Amino acid sequence: MGLTHLSRVDEVIDGMHALAHNLWWTWNPAAQDLFFTLSERKWRASNHNAVAVMNAVSRQELRARLYEETFFEHVEDILAQFKDYLGKKDTWWNAQKSRRGDELISYFSAEFGLHECLPVYSGGLGVLAGDHTKSASDLGLPFVGVSLFYRHGYFQQTISPDGWQHENYPTLDPKELPIELVTGADGQPVIASIELGHVKVHFHAYRVNAGRATLYLLDTNRPENELHHREITARVYGGDSTTRIMQEIVLGIGGVRYLRALGLAPTVYHMNEGHSAFLTLELLRERLSAGADRAAAEAWVREHCVFTTHTPVPAGHDRFTPDLLEFMLDGCCNTANLTVRDVLPYGQENAANPADPFVMTVLALRMSRAANAVSELHGQVSREMWKHIYGLEKAGDVPIGHCTNGVHMLGWMAKRTREFWHKHLGEKWIYYLKNKAIWQQVEDPELFADEDLWALRYGLRRDLVEYVRRSTKGSYLRMGLDFSTVQDSMLSTDALTIGFARRFATYKRAPLIFRDFNRLAALLNSADRPVQLVFAGKAHPRDEEGKRYIQQIIAHTKNTALLGKVVFLENYDINVARHMISGVDVWLNTPRRPMEASGTSGMKILIHGGMNLSILDGWWVEGCDGGNGWAIGDDSSPADPEQQDEQDALSLYRVLEEQVIPEFYDRDEYGIPRQWIDRIRHSMVTLIPQFNTDRMVSEYVTRYYLAGK
Repeated sequence: MGLTHLSRVDEVIDGMHALAHNLWWTWNPAAQDLFFTLSERKWRASNHNAVAVMNAVSRQELRARLYEETFFEHVEDILAQFKDYLGKKDTWWNAQKSRRGDELISYFSAEFGLHECLPVYSGGLGVLAGDHTKSASDLGLPFVGVSLFYRHGYFQQTISPDGWQHENYPTLDPKELPIELVTGADGQPVIASIELGHVKVHFHAYRVNAGRATLYLLDTNRPENELHHREITARVYGGDSTTRIMQEIVLGIGGVRYLRALGLAPTVYHMNEGHSAFLTLELLRERLSAGADRAAAEAWVREHCVFTTHTPVPAGHDRFTPDLLEFMLDGCCNTANLTVRDVLPYGQENAANPADPFVMTVLALRMSRAANAVSELHGQVSREMWKHIYGLEKAGDVPIGHCTNGVHMLGWMAKRTREFWHKHLGEKWIYYLKNKAIWQQVEDPELFADEDLWALRYGLRRDLVEYVRRSTKGSYLRMGLDFSTVQDSMLSTDALTIGFARRFATYKRAPLIFRDFNRLAALLNSADRPVQLVFAGKAHPRDEEGKRYIQQIIAHTKNTALLGKVVFLENYDINVARHMISGVDVWLNTPRRPMEASGTSGMKILIHGGMNLSILDGWWVEGCDGGNGWAIGDDSSPADPEQQDEQDALSLYRVLEEQVIPEFYDRDEYGIPRQWIDRIRHSMVTLIPQFNTDRMVSEYVTRYYLAGK
């Protein structure tokens, strides 16, 4: 290495630190490999945290390793890709003729699931927000997210010997995370405040860089706050209704105030679920304080706000008593001729009743110019659910549309899968995820041979099996099982592998496949056509029935008749999900219709050649055409839950026995299931370009963010 290169080593080290603090690396395998190479042990121990790795490697060591010319050039190449990405001008956003150039889209969500090393999310809502953010970056949107910094996260799950879920809450160290304290020109933290029950509560924020997008995580853990106020942002959805309303005031009202403290004035405020809807009251207060009358102020707020609802069950929407609302909001709202009594009707379903609860979703609906559900079926459910607040008799007249969810394909892609697509489509394909013409090439057997697709599936299944065998040792020993006798026989790389992973809410019916145990055991133990099941998921800490569902699954994993054929992966997170969605052949989804608003887990398997076996609920109603996966049951919703469970279980067994299993094991003389491969092709061609967040975010832009501008 020449002297010129030696003189640039410190510059490259600074670039590596900057890269570690930008989550762009989470959807770029070469960058991930770089940090893995620096310290494999720290990479694994920190749940794949680039900042933790960089903190563990001294600058002296980095210099020495960069003296090696090949490694130096490799790092420079990655940093050049990173720089090119950040500076890219020919983005999808810049090509939009309707943009003015002064737009700033703000996206408020109670949780963001960006990566497993930043565990400030609980489940699907947060993962969707994270995927939305990544695609907003890829498409080049001027985008800022707002959420809370939960220093204890959601919870870490452990399973006791009796199969019961237990929760623990480790403390996150901001210095070890890909976040940075937001400071001003004086180097001191930028601080904002709100009034909660006549007490001023201060908060700072951490900045998260996700490609071109920026996310601010608000944190009330400040020394000038009372202890119980410091704990407001401690846990995801933690505490009782009092903690919940304080979190939502910090998120909504505090979020707007913090953006103002940074000098930011978004042109769009997108509320991802009702948790952040208090932001509309802060915007209203601002306009009234500026001299606008009530009607003009309300009109301004509606013009700038859009709302996405995710919950198809009335009981799932946040409701607060008028007394609690009045106490908590009095200090925020009793200004500019606005009182809490003035505010109450915005969120009450029946404003004529002073005691009617204040509903966050109702507030968001009434104060937004546009609202949407997250699938076509969910749109129908939402219009029926909320037609009364619009004073309408026909659900079809309710102004709630739908924008079906998607997933950030690049962020969910296994390294093996990404290499496969690079080989067959070149490196430019990542910019055209929603281009149907790109994916139609999958039907070309000369470009995508059956043998190549089958080899991909075998490699990914092997990766999953190896991961399961590595990761289950601790939980099996804790349950008193002899792991050494089952480790090498735990799962088979040759068996049809079905995955089920999600939040263990009871309506998702995780144990449904075990309804007829003997019938299922016969399938799993077939000598020539075996099936195996991989489960993962957490129940909410206060969901006793959900915990019992986990306990049932754990009992089946310990049953000697199913040992090694049914496994449960502890502590479900983005990392566990990534292994499962890439390795399983079939993704099982069994919600009690129509309670799944959309669901996105089944979308994540598409890019890997996995297929869906699902109730016709959420997104699958739109996606399933009979040839790109399988439907459980029909397009109806029996009123009796027991009847629905029985019908759906019978349909599930029938589809497995008559379609899924025979097709997987129907092989030619080369051992290749040609019909199965054809179904993989059709699944990719019909589903990948539609159910990704590039399509979803671009739809939000054209239909909601820029509509009427």
